[in-house]
Amino acid sequence: MTRALGAGLRRVVEAADPVSGRVKGTEAQLAGLVKRGLAFRHPRAPHGHFLTPAGHRMRDRIREGDSGAEGKNGAGAAEGAAGGAAAADGVFAARVGGEEGAAEGGAARSREVRSAWQGLLELRRMSHTDGATDRPCGWERGHLVQAAALALEAAGHRPAGKGAGADGYRVRETPQPEAVAVYEADGEALRACAATLEAAGWQAGEYTEPRTRARYLLASPRRV
Repeated sequence: MTRALGAGLRRVVEAADPVSGRVKGTEAQLAGLVKRGLAFRHPRAPHGHFLTPAGHRMRDRIREGDSGAEGKNGAGAAEGAAGGAAAADGVFAARVGGEEGAAEGGAARSREVRSAWQGLLELRRMSHTDGATDRPCGWERGHLVQAAALALEAAGHRPAGKGAGADGYRVRETPQPEAVAVYEADGEALRACAATLEAAGWQAGEYTEPRTRARYLLASPRRV
């Protein structure tokens, strides 16, 4: 469900640090933001609270004077890595390719993708003990398809539209642990996807399906 924030929570979100997204408020207010998927509690001491990417977008809308509804983030905070590429209820979802309207772009979509990617990099920084942003974090390992799709879309690759013959990338689950398959009919575009994923902290190798002879990438998050 989505619903408008109360005045108190709106003030807390609006006052968040514009860079780190750290928010301060009463325990009830912070718990309310976490419940709505707009903030998460950092797993390490002193256990501060920070806006998720959905929270950052809500902050932007509040500052722009938009009183619209907020969305519930699709990533759970149970592992201390909530927020990132996939939010529910139409707020934001990384385009994996093949869904209705996946090939549609525009300035608004570009801003959403850029905001989600920056939020994910910040999540990496806060999740890793060394503050590194060059390798995936726990949230990404738990949401492989969405994380890989966000890395590709943020780098400017086009997701495939609806229909088997549509051009663009498609990210799919695989039976292998911590691995996704990336399909792209054009060989040069497939290699460009591999380069993007490797730059984003993934390992990617190119393979051929025995039955269809289709080329695809098998990509896994890099650990070190």
